[in-house]
Amino acid sequence: MSTVSAALGAMRRVSVAMAALVGIALVGTTPARAHHAFAAEYDADKPVEVSGIVTKAKWVNPHSRLFVDVKSTDGTVTNWSFEFGAPNSLEDHGLTKADLQPGAQVQIKGYRSKNGGAFGYSVTLILADGRSFKTGGAADAPQQSGPKAQQPSAGQ
Repeated sequence: MSTVSAALGAMRRVSVAMAALVGIALVGTTPARAHHAFAAEYDADKPVEVSGIVTKAKWVNPHSRLFVDVKSTDGTVTNWSFEFGAPNSLEDHGLTKADLQPGAQVQIKGYRSKNGGAFGYSVTLILADGRSFKTGGAADAPQQSGPKAQQPSAGQ
C-alpha cells in the first residue's frame, strides 16, 4: 500500500503544480486595465480646441502622441502635445500614422492638462479633408459634452 500511497502523493503534487501553472498563465493573458485615469493628469472642466500643423506623431504603446504647432492670435507659435489612445485603437477607428505626417493641418478637441501647459488629452481629431476620428481611449474621459472649449492664449 505504501507504493500506491506514494504514487497518489506524487500525482497530487503534479496536479497542484499544473493547476498553479495554468492559473499563472491565465492571469498573464488577462488584458491589462488602464494604468492611470484621465483625471490623474487632465482637467475635465478645461476643454480645449486647437488648430495647427503637425510637427511629429509618435505611434507608440500604451499612448500615442501628436505634436502640433498652434499659432495664437498675436502670432506666437506654441508646440502642443496631445495624448491619443493606443495605435491599434486609432487604426480600428480608421486613423493611421500616414494621416499625421509633418505639415498636415489638424484640429483637435480635447482637455487641457491640470498643470495648464501646452499639453492635453485628445478626444477628437479632424483632418483638413474633413475626416473626424475618436482619438481618446480613457474609460473615464468626458466626450466633449461639457463647457465650450477655449482657444489657448499666447504662450499656452
